Amino acid sequence: MTGKEKASHESTFELREAMTGRASPAKAAVGDKPVFEYIASLPQPQRGIAEAVDALAARTLPNLERSVKWGMAYYGVGDGWCFSCGAFAGHVKLMFINGTALDPVPPVTPIGMGKATRGVEFASVDDIDEWQIADWMRLVTSVPGVGGTKK
Repeated sequence: MTGKEKASHESTFELREAMTGRASPAKAAVGDKPVFEYIASLPQPQRGIAEAVDALAARTLPNLERSVKWGMAYYGVGDGWCFSCGAFAGHVKLMFINGTALDPVPPVTPIGMGKATRGVEFASVDDIDEWQIADWMRLVTSVPGVGGTKK
């Protein structure tokens, strides 16, 4: 393999830091713009999945607030953050803080997110059950979020 072929081959399989399971380099910031920038920085298919989750949250929750924290998009209504959406190698995780209070409880127990956090993983936009996700989004905003005030 020539140097040029090797460089091309390596860049094809090289994953961004956000896609390796570590937090992305996105800086913590409150507001819509940082979240939109974070989502735009993702490769496909993660970008399309994150865009669909964000759009569903916006349609489902009046007064939705957004933030980037710990290299992921966080969402809340009222006092505290209710769920987060982060991209990893091969999937996007949607994690509901206090997800154990939801019915049904989302199936995935994320590592390092707290004992009450539960979520779902999407490998494609087609994996999103909009009715169920919207229901969980509405329900989780009725239980206390984390972080106190968002400012």
